[in-house]
Amino acid sequence: MAWGVGANDVANAMGTSVGSGAITLKQAIVIAVIFEFCGAYLAGGEVTTTIRKGIVDPLALQGTPEYLVYGMLSALLAAGTWLLIASIIGWPVSTTHSIVGALVGFAAVTISIDAVHWNKVGAIVASWLISPLLAGATSYLLFWSVQRSILDTDTPYENAKRYTPIYMFLVGFMITMVTLTKGLKHVFKDVGFSLNYFEMCLISASFGLAVSMVGSLALTRVKSNGGISGETVIAFNLRK
Repeated sequence: MAWGVGANDVANAMGTSVGSGAITLKQAIVIAVIFEFCGAYLAGGEVTTTIRKGIVDPLALQGTPEYLVYGMLSALLAAGTWLLIASIIGWPVSTTHSIVGALVGFAAVTISIDAVHWNKVGAIVASWLISPLLAGATSYLLFWSVQRSILDTDTPYENAKRYTPIYMFLVGFMITMVTLTKGLKHVFKDVGFSLNYFEMCLISASFGLAVSMVGSLALTRVKSNGGISGETVIAFNLRK
């Protein structure tokens, strides 16, 4: 299962960075080892809770705890096996889809169809449909703005240095906001710490500003190659 996660889900976070040449594959592995572990350990409580008791109620197996142990092991083995097969063949596969489906199958066979929390499963399935649509629309709008403000201009180099910090701010703000509102929620709860929405926005904006400032400093080291058009940039990237 861990191998399948590394072979598939890590690519979601590292694929763009490695594909663009910003970091090497070895650097991506080192970064993933550190931050994927930290993310799972510190901010994985919501997902763990859903998998642990959100799909199947453990109390339904209170009288036969050995069934719960065997069922969870079966779900883990089934999901891990499917990830391994799909990865070797090269098929697109999702760890979340695999483990959720395996848990549903285990509950249906061991207890009954009614033992599955179908409302929770329905919410998960809905997210599989809504997330790609929202991500696609957002990606379209972002790239459209990049194309209009940077690529399809007479001075793409100058415009890139001018507008890139804004995109960096948005990335820093959104990642911090998601981390505060969702990822670290259970950590804050354990230590008795709480933030209101305005405080979260303020902290996220501060992190976004810091990322933007660091990016601006890094951009000062980027030198122009004599000025090329947006069409030349696109053609060069396609050839590369």
